[in-house]
Amino acid sequence: MYIMKNKFKKLPKFKNEEQERGFWYTHDSTEYLDWSKTKTGIFFDAKPTTKAISIRLPQITIAKLKNKANRMDVPYQSLIKQYVETGLNK
Repeated sequence: MYIMKNKFKKLPKFKNEEQERGFWYTHDSTEYLDWSKTKTGIFFDAKPTTKAISIRLPQITIAKLKNKANRMDVPYQSLIKQYVETGLNK
């Protein structure tokens, strides 16, 4: 009896997450990965993917943000992210 060993396609190298996301949107992972050999994992300190944006704010607002962030001993960009997240969760 001849048993054919599973052959999987070779994964391409991706330049960025967006390119990889597009690839998996149009391809079946079972052609590339042997899911029978997977293991469950826990990812500590995993951070969501971020994207840089530009936003125009009055200089006085930026000065106030920097001042408050300095008093709180946090980067002002982090403070802005906290404010945005709080506003979205209301």
